Amino acid sequence: MAVGRGAIAVLFAFAVALTAAGAAAPRGASIATQEVQLHMDDGVVLAATLYTPAGAPPPGGRPALVLFHGLGGKRQDLDSIAQRFASTFVVLTFDARGHGQSQGLVSIDGPREIKDTRAVFDWLAAQPGVDPQKIGAWGISLGGGAVLRSLVEGVPWAAVETVETWTDLYSALAPQDLSKSGAIYQFLNSVPADHLDPSVLAIKDDALASKNLGVLKDFAAQRSSRGSLAQVHTPVLLFQGRRDFAFDISQATAGYRLLAGPKELYVGDFGHSPSTFPGPDLNEVLAVGGAWFKRWLVQQPAKPAPAILVSPDPWRGKARVFKSLPATRPYKHVFGGANTLTGIGKATRTSGKLPKPLETFGAARVSVTAKLAGGWSRVVAVLTARTPKRKTIVVSEGGVNTASLTGKHALTIRLLDVATLIPRGSKLTLTLASSSTAQDPGNLLYLDLPMPPTAKVSLGPALLKLPVLRTPISR
Repeated sequence: MAVGRGAIAVLFAFAVALTAAGAAAPRGASIATQEVQLHMDDGVVLAATLYTPAGAPPPGGRPALVLFHGLGGKRQDLDSIAQRFASTFVVLTFDARGHGQSQGLVSIDGPREIKDTRAVFDWLAAQPGVDPQKIGAWGISLGGGAVLRSLVEGVPWAAVETVETWTDLYSALAPQDLSKSGAIYQFLNSVPADHLDPSVLAIKDDALASKNLGVLKDFAAQRSSRGSLAQVHTPVLLFQGRRDFAFDISQATAGYRLLAGPKELYVGDFGHSPSTFPGPDLNEVLAVGGAWFKRWLVQQPAKPAPAILVSPDPWRGKARVFKSLPATRPYKHVFGGANTLTGIGKATRTSGKLPKPLETFGAARVSVTAKLAGGWSRVVAVLTARTPKRKTIVVSEGGVNTASLTGKHALTIRLLDVATLIPRGSKLTLTLASSSTAQDPGNLLYLDLPMPPTAKVSLGPALLKLPVLRTPISR
């Protein structure tokens, strides 16, 4: 869907208007800011801030960016990033519906929010001094989901960057049909309950308990982009965290493989828990992101961008460049033993010391034979490493929904797709249970939710297949 000067007339169809909240005030020697209000077609008002570089715009207008914050956040969270980009671009940040100073209810990037996204684009495209053909989008977490979903629904972004987000919401939060109940609980509780849309409240309990999966899949499908990314020719740069237990590396690599246009992937030292954003490589993230937008929106001469960058952990000031995903080899270990679990019981099995360091990159798999009875509804695997310095690292974890199973079954549990350095001399421990809290009370990814008192599982030996880098980049 192309948008030119004639698209200004479309603005009235969306009933988007600007109300100045005061005179523009400089926030630096070369940037002016203005607080504005954006009126959606259902009467909801979104609060926004417009950042404009000083001086007269060039003929045809300046390139521009819209920045999208995360769930439970607000536009001010992105102020430092907006100011950095505003040295070159007109930048608009806004409080998403139900956030910050904006009105309305939060439906987690549902159809209403995507309609808002289109309206925000159209408003910015109509501003004096903005080139409507050169508007890009940058979004983090919830905001990244909105950017990708709006892109596949036809909002004509000229270039896109997303940070620690999803391409398929269901596989991100309910892999193997087992909800990451702790992550979902934390996400939903980052927004006041009276700010949640009825569509979210209707599925909240099922999302925590891994029930009514068809309804959950439909909800997630309306908020995902992966199924349509093969038709996207827009330049897209995907930033994903090395150790993000909410949206793991596979959410970006799956999208990267599908995208038909110019694309780049940066696997960095940031993310949702157990990582943080910003991370130690923030300046590199912003430098790479700024170069991407300049290349596609300003059209400055530039060499072709590298396809994939991977930062080491700990960060050492420079990311490694790859033409394709770095090569891995399988590391295998059999955790012997047999256990019968009831209630909050757990099976804990430990290896010997590793003769050399391992750096994981990809999704490990744990294969185990399980005899299920009495309604045992889930098996969770947590892989940890105890280092020679007596530090425990959660290498990865995952779970599988067994609610429909009874009797003996060969289970394969896919762990999170993460990049974790395991030092030489570490001992690996595999914990099998009904929750991640069995490994540690502070490990809240999979909560200890009730099961029938008759529930029981017997577990045999477990085979771990762990993808590790052929040439580690961390040390």
